[in-house]
Amino acid sequence: MGAIFRRAQALEPSPSRGGLGGDGLSSDPKPCDRFEHHPPPGLPLEGGGAKRGVLLGMMLMLAPTFALAQSSGQSGQGMHPVLEAAAQTHSSLRVCADPNDLPFSNKAGQGFENKLAQMVGQSLGRQVQFVWEMQNDDFLRSVYTSKCDLVMGLPSEDHGYGVLTTDPYYRSAYALVYRANAPYQLKSLDDPRLRTLQIGVNSTYGDKVDLPPGTTLANRGIVKNVHGYDLFANYYSQANPSAAPIKAVAKGDVDVAIAWGPLAGYFAKRQPVKLTVVPLTDTHTVLPFQFSISMAVRHDDTALRDKLNAFLRDKHGAVEALLTQYGVPQLKMDAVASGKDTLTQRRADSVRR
Repeated sequence: MGAIFRRAQALEPSPSRGGLGGDGLSSDPKPCDRFEHHPPPGLPLEGGGAKRGVLLGMMLMLAPTFALAQSSGQSGQGMHPVLEAAAQTHSSLRVCADPNDLPFSNKAGQGFENKLAQMVGQSLGRQVQFVWEMQNDDFLRSVYTSKCDLVMGLPSEDHGYGVLTTDPYYRSAYALVYRANAPYQLKSLDDPRLRTLQIGVNSTYGDKVDLPPGTTLANRGIVKNVHGYDLFANYYSQANPSAAPIKAVAKGDVDVAIAWGPLAGYFAKRQPVKLTVVPLTDTHTVLPFQFSISMAVRHDDTALRDKLNAFLRDKHGAVEALLTQYGVPQLKMDAVASGKDTLTQRRADSVRR
């Protein structure tokens, strides 16, 4: 679900790029290097980890380069025959997952997407095989190129990756997180106290305003009191890097954090002090703060998509209970249609015309 964070980069300019005016957000002095897709040996992932740079994220590049290249190189009639044959030889259900991304997934199988994948595999009579990939901008390439069959979390409305989304199985929102004993009760981003309180947000690759919270705060002129915690800088050396803003609230380093709902709900319950989580459902924001989340398959795998939709209908109660167990704030589901086509397919169709 990490892809959700990348949405902001595609939708809105940032102050540091001159798009909104003002300064870039202040940040802890943490280096941010780009990493290869696979972790080195000895990475301490078991026991939990976190990074949602992505769906949930996470969240989202609407038209990645690889999808354009694929659509321009093929006629849109489906995947390459060699890749299709390779996919059909696999009786297991290959699920792309991040090995360091709680509460969604980790290599120890402790995330709710790990658990949900096992439920799906059992229902379909297929053994689940996790394909571990860091959830960066190239994450969904593994689906398109048939390296795996399924991604467990992607915003329902986004079909521009060369993938096909199922019906949504939950909807959540970014949330405020602050100490329960704080001398204030925050309900929205309109609260004037946010102009003076110290605020922690997740960031990516050193860009402090490429995710919805940072961009929205900067658009409101709230900049100098905002601290960015990079999702990727400590990915290979630290468990739960996306929990950093929430941990900072617990430690007193910042007064309030703004985090994607599943992160906020899960990690707030695991701090040594009691924290309050307030989903941001009534505040006008320059970028979306609420997302319906679906599973995703290859753009031509309608058979698997339909089976997954049937699973979601049959197991709705069990899925909802699983999300509740992980503290995911669940909003009322809007009527969001599953993806019937993809940006890749539409481009191919326009070329044929």
